[in-house]
Amino acid sequence: MSLKLSIIIPAYNEGKTIQTILEKVRSVELIGQMTKEIIVVNDCSKDDTEKKVFDYKELHPNIEISYYKHEVNKGKGAALHTGIKEAKGDLVIIQDADLEYDPNEFNLLLKPILDGFADVVYGSRFMGGRPHRILFFWHSIGNKVLTAFSNMLTNLNLTDMETCYKMWKSDIIKSVKLKENRFGFEPEVTARIARIPNIRIYEVGISYYGRTYAEGKKINWKDGLRAIYCILKYNIWSK
Repeated sequence: MSLKLSIIIPAYNEGKTIQTILEKVRSVELIGQMTKEIIVVNDCSKDDTEKKVFDYKELHPNIEISYYKHEVNKGKGAALHTGIKEAKGDLVIIQDADLEYDPNEFNLLLKPILDGFADVVYGSRFMGGRPHRILFFWHSIGNKVLTAFSNMLTNLNLTDMETCYKMWKSDIIKSVKLKENRFGFEPEVTARIARIPNIRIYEVGISYYGRTYAEGKKINWKDGLRAIYCILKYNIWSK
């Protein structure tokens, strides 16, 4: 019996790109004869995200796509909580609804798990020789500072704690009680995963096709401050 990968796509006002990313995910051929389920969580979008998802589902009735909608905007973390709860696969990965990450690289993260080495795999934008769009200097510095600060308290040596691409064995991520509803999800899940006894965490290099704010990028300096708070909270104050 083949294993299944649950692909969680949190979406907020991503009507322009949601069908493109769904098509990219659909087209990926996974190693190990793995099957896919796609879980779209619409976090109360104000645009036509919902219509675009329904239109795509109608055009591809044979694709396993589950759709969930928040009646009020709760944040990316809350959307991920919903997706993790509803996931039925053996493995779980996050795929943003924008076009910054390439689903064709799912297999890079899958390989260490299927080969029996890893329980969790992070896709790093800062290692390896894959394409990386040149954008914001202070964003890159901020990411590295947050990752270093997180590493100091988790005793990990990650290069990209804030990456979207995180893959877990399903039983592991479902066992973790997560609280952060917005961009604090990344430092919280890293802190909680790092404390699991004998957990095997790997990291692989991935591509990054970053967006500008004009193209729809949402994260800002306030999210960076929240990340610092969450690193302290979930590593020291609220274990």
